[in-house]
Amino acid sequence: MAELTHLDERGQARMVDVAEKPETHRVAVARGRVSLRPETLQLVREGRAAKGDVLAVARVAGIMAAKRTAELIPLCHPLPLTKVEVDVRTNEQDTCLEIEARVETVSRTGVEMEALTAVAVAALTVYDMLKAVDRGMTIDRIQLIEKAGGRSGTWRREDDEARHAR
Repeated sequence: MAELTHLDERGQARMVDVAEKPETHRVAVARGRVSLRPETLQLVREGRAAKGDVLAVARVAGIMAAKRTAELIPLCHPLPLTKVEVDVRTNEQDTCLEIEARVETVSRTGVEMEALTAVAVAALTVYDMLKAVDRGMTIDRIQLIEKAGGRSGTWRREDDEARHAR
C-alpha cells in the first residue's frame, strides 16, 4: 500500500510539496449518479422542472466546482485547469441521471479531486433543483474512473462498479 503523503513525521496534516515534480499533462475522469422517481426523470427530460433546465445548470455547477476545488478540499493545490467537461444525461432504464466529469491540466499534481468535486457538486445541484418534487433522490456511485499523467502513469477502474456507473 502506498504511503500517505499528506501527513508529516508527527502525523499532522500538510500540503504536499510538489515543487520538484515535473509538469505533465494530466487527466482524470469521475462518474456518479442521482437516482430518482420515474415522474421526476420525466420532468427533467421534458424540461419542466420549476427551477429551470436541470441538466444545463448541473453541468455549469460541476464546471464551477472543479475550478474551486482547492477552496473546498483543504489540502488540494490550486491548479490551472486547461479543460473541464461535465456531462449529465438521463438513463431511463435505471431511472437516474448519470454524471461524468473529465478534467485536464498541465501541472505538477493530478486533477482527480477536481473531477470528483465536479461530479459531487453537479449531483448536489440536481438534488437542489428537484427536491421540491422528490426528496427521496439518492446520490451514489461517485468514483474515479480513470487518471493519467504524472509519475504513477495511467490508472483505470476495472471493477464491476465502473461498468455499471454509466
